[in-house]
Amino acid sequence: MSLPVYIIRRLLLAIPLIIGITLISFLIANAVPADPINANLPQNALNNPELVEAFRERWGLDKSPAEQYFTYLGNLLQGDLGVSIKTRNPIIDDIKQFLPATMELATFSIVVGLVVGVSFGVISAVWRNSLADYSLRGFALIGVSFPVFLLALIALSVFHGRLGWAAGPGRLSYLVIDPPFVTGWFTIDSLLTGQWDTFRDALSHLVLPSLVLGGFAASIISRITRSSVLEHLQADYVRTARAKGLHERAVILKHTLANALIPVITIIGLLFGTLLAGAVLTESIFAWPGLGRYVYRASTSQDFPAIMGVNMLIALIYVVVNFLVDIFLYLLDPRIRLM
Repeated sequence: MSLPVYIIRRLLLAIPLIIGITLISFLIANAVPADPINANLPQNALNNPELVEAFRERWGLDKSPAEQYFTYLGNLLQGDLGVSIKTRNPIIDDIKQFLPATMELATFSIVVGLVVGVSFGVISAVWRNSLADYSLRGFALIGVSFPVFLLALIALSVFHGRLGWAAGPGRLSYLVIDPPFVTGWFTIDSLLTGQWDTFRDALSHLVLPSLVLGGFAASIISRITRSSVLEHLQADYVRTARAKGLHERAVILKHTLANALIPVITIIGLLFGTLLAGAVLTESIFAWPGLGRYVYRASTSQDFPAIMGVNMLIALIYVVVNFLVDIFLYLLDPRIRLM
């Protein structure tokens, strides 16, 4: 199968997936037993039927659920995510404000998870049933089982509050001014504008939340890497490489790991989307001004358009990242080209 045909097939599969996501997101948002009128109008305005009716008409609450959904779908096809009830801003503008912070945190976290997880997985597989193996497997089990938000609270309390080893909440220290907006990533923007002090401060604030979220990702990657490496260590081509007299390091890194990373690459797309969607409490704990805090505020005010807009964005990121992973696997694994 050629690469263009493979890409077209993946795109065709993504279309019904995205439509299904919009429907499920709409149904869940409207199934919540809450009234946005009570959450957003002041108490004295609730006694005024004209104001209540004007609010319902303004946000389309006077229409049937089917009409609301098809109106939302039509606007979505035009790139319009709607207007936030809480901020009164177009949701796309709110997302542009909050998304870079979340993307920066999620990217640093997945890099930490990938480096630590692959390293631990390889060590655990090579020294199977040793003390190092048992220790690293215990780390992976704890990392998967331990609530991320609780780990964030402990890490912030210990390493910032008591020991003072890590920077505190927020993206920058209190007296440091935000760098000029280029990408929205403070680390990159400060480098592009030559603000080295701002870069160091932004990087120091990324360390603790990245380690917390990256630890969760590393636990999953470590388990998958260990299983995959163990499987490939028993393969014929590995025994052949050893029989040729290759150094064990070359056998592990050049032959075994290259093939063992295929399932790890597959899981990266899911983990990246999980970090984007699941960092709500972590961002709140670290006062990180990202999508997590935005969704939290939207949910407390029953801001359904904002909730649906962010859900749709995260779903699209899931689809895009997994599409890129599929393309990378196509180029990496020749077996896919034979399907």
